[in-house]
Amino acid sequence: MSNPTVRAAAPLRISFVGGGTDFPHYFRREGGAVLSATIDQYAWVTIQRRPDREIRIRSLDLGHQVGYHLDEGPVYDGVMDLAKAAIERVGVEGGIEVDVSSDAPPGSGLGGSSALVTAIVGGLAALDERSYSREEVARLSTVIERDDLGVAGGWQDQYATAFGGFNLIEFASAGVTVTPVDLAPERLAELRGNLLLCYSGAVRTNLGLIDTQIRLFHEGREETIQGMKQLHEMAFEMRDALEGGDLDALGRMLHEAYEAKKRMNPHIAEGTPIERLFEVAHDAGALGGKICGAGGGGYLLLYCRPERQQAVRAVLERLGGELAPFSFDPSGVQANVGGRTWRPA
Repeated sequence: MSNPTVRAAAPLRISFVGGGTDFPHYFRREGGAVLSATIDQYAWVTIQRRPDREIRIRSLDLGHQVGYHLDEGPVYDGVMDLAKAAIERVGVEGGIEVDVSSDAPPGSGLGGSSALVTAIVGGLAALDERSYSREEVARLSTVIERDDLGVAGGWQDQYATAFGGFNLIEFASAGVTVTPVDLAPERLAELRGNLLLCYSGAVRTNLGLIDTQIRLFHEGREETIQGMKQLHEMAFEMRDALEGGDLDALGRMLHEAYEAKKRMNPHIAEGTPIERLFEVAHDAGALGGKICGAGGGGYLLLYCRPERQQAVRAVLERLGGELAPFSFDPSGVQANVGGRTWRPA
């Protein structure tokens, strides 16, 4: 009996605006929207069947390794829990070996955790020749993280990596709508040429930033609520600027989005070099920028015309920032098994 190896990949994403409005506590009351694009950095998963009923999971990045018998089920102890929960939710017929890795460190703000879950869901679907729609993959991945594991957070990452591409993702109590942004290839290339992705040299650990944001909202903090409403509105404004060809307007709005995000949660940059990095980048010629993810470190996204990028790069690197190469990638989650490519419908 053949035992093909499944290799699955799910792209990471850059969120331009709207993060925080994709949290159920907000969008079920107010609606929410995020503008995001997937990039050529990925979560990777390799799966192979075993002749027994043992599950073996390895992190090639962190060196973690866990195992358990399929009939006994996993213990959720903080080590490889995302992979364990994904396997439990999707289900397997027998034992498997699973290796996982990511092109970005955990907590970097590029949606890596959700991309990993989505890659495992896609890989398991390919292994057993299951047919899922992109919506089903996104929803399944969301259930694994938010319901099965109880990890606080939003829904944007799962939809971004399952669908792939440059999208306006709208959230409401009735469901999620993913609408591709209408950008000509040459306009998309011009936008990419005006963006810098800078690693701040640190990633957030369990700082409780998401829990704090949720608490501030439920307490009725006016600045938090107003910040979220502004981020929601700006997702549509930024989309319109892009489709209208006004890329510099997007650059300026990135700064507005960052200020709105600080109103939503004033702690997002505490204990990090982020404010200083933004300051020197702006002084050197960047039109705007924002933090990626919930805050506490990770990557910064900066908009800067090409003629000013050398100066901006120099000041960022002087302060320890690392510029990361990237390209937009329209592909969502996919897998290869036995020479066949599996994609959601």
